Amino acid sequence: MNLMEMVAKNARMYPTDTALVEIRPSANVRKEITWAQFHERMNRLANALLDRGITRKDKVYLLGRNSINWLGAFFGSMATGAWVVPLNFRFMDEDIRYCTNVAKPAFFIMEGEYAPRIASMRRDLPGVRSFICMDGPFDGMEEMDVVIAKASSKPPGIKIDYNDECALYFTSGTTGAPKPVLHRQMMLVGSAINEATNERWTHEKSLLMMAPLYHLAIGHLLGCILTGGRGVLLVDKIIPRYIFEAVSRERITTVFLLVPWAQDILTALDKGELKREEYDLSCWHLMYMGAQPIPPPLVRRWKEYFPDMAYDTTYALSEAGGPGVTHLGHENERKIGAIGKPGLLWDVRIVDEGGVDVAPGKVGELLVRGPGVMKEYYGNIELTAATIKDGWLYTGDLGKIDEDGFIYIVDRKKDLIISGGENIYPVEIESVIRRHPKVHDVAVIGVPDPRLGEAACAVVQVTSGEQLTEQEMGSFCEQNLPRYKRPRKIIFAQVPRSATGKIEKPKLREKYCKGD
Repeated sequence: MNLMEMVAKNARMYPTDTALVEIRPSANVRKEITWAQFHERMNRLANALLDRGITRKDKVYLLGRNSINWLGAFFGSMATGAWVVPLNFRFMDEDIRYCTNVAKPAFFIMEGEYAPRIASMRRDLPGVRSFICMDGPFDGMEEMDVVIAKASSKPPGIKIDYNDECALYFTSGTTGAPKPVLHRQMMLVGSAINEATNERWTHEKSLLMMAPLYHLAIGHLLGCILTGGRGVLLVDKIIPRYIFEAVSRERITTVFLLVPWAQDILTALDKGELKREEYDLSCWHLMYMGAQPIPPPLVRRWKEYFPDMAYDTTYALSEAGGPGVTHLGHENERKIGAIGKPGLLWDVRIVDEGGVDVAPGKVGELLVRGPGVMKEYYGNIELTAATIKDGWLYTGDLGKIDEDGFIYIVDRKKDLIISGGENIYPVEIESVIRRHPKVHDVAVIGVPDPRLGEAACAVVQVTSGEQLTEQEMGSFCEQNLPRYKRPRKIIFAQVPRSATGKIEKPKLREKYCKGD
């Protein structure tokens, strides 16, 4: 069964049941669609793309925030045999240009918010044959609803094999350039199976989905879809009141939270700004977390407020098809702090630098193997070979296994900063800051942050004889970096380098992270 067949099955079994709900509390907007309607929408978009000459392995760029339209485009594009390429809506123009040079899109579907930017970049997108705007026409672009209305509602009849490539995800690399991760149908279906098994999904359950779908976090929703559950997309600023209102009004059973969102809820409860008794949360049975290290004290505080609510930790990475590679398990709260044990279809190892398994309790690199491992880094044979060896994916995460078989992440092999669930690579920020005429050198490290887990900290060495203020540096970053990549802390100090010219980041972490 491929992803589109999952939707078709739900349309047959639960035609009038709600498949997806989209809510925007700040605008008092609520939309919903049944499984039969979503299946028809998927088919119509697929046929519209086929009418416009789409072929197998054409790339369809998808740019926008979470929405029913976004998901219709995701499934509809894959139904043609083409590759869907979800783009981070935070990407700057140079990121989109880079992705275009790598993947060479043939179609571009976007939310209206981004249409002006993409229209201004048309000369950089010479291979795009059709631009489709999700929520209205813009500057010669087609309107998605009009495109869909004119197309056939019949299944497109394209045979999609389990091993067919279907999705290309760009995830930031250690050099700052996004890395293209290529997945097959089997990898995303495997993610759905694993998620449904780990989190015990049934048709009667519902998911509050807030994590961006351009990530492989879509695996959470795929687990829900596999069983015909109901997905509720909260498309708004993520604040505690909106989360509680959504759970109460939509009768949500399952919520995936990032650390900052959970922290915000606990802070609001502690201060009395949010009161449990004002909401009917009796339907909420599971809260689970992932995408970054989970502080055990945070989970323990959560359990003080919600002692009867099940909890799970899930470990994931884009190269492994999304969530559930390992998970803690609802019954293992005594092991909070661990990322758990391998999911249903997964195997893991902890190895030393020679690839030899280490003993329990010893630290080594985490390797994973399972159906969700990417096919390749698209167009990069060497990097693929360095990352996947004999079927094992080298994650770059350092971990250990305890005497009961539970896995703990103790550090990262790379300098990746995970801030609020977003991957931030220091090299990218450093390259921007170095452009400032008064900056002699710069090093970016992650420092502990009570809300985000980690935050970027820039250690800036000012050019001799120059004066540079924190305000001036902050303004420069605002103009040149998307919000989530901007350093939350700026320190003016000497940047230590080794004899070979490498920045000695362990020294900086020892100096500036200690005691935080």
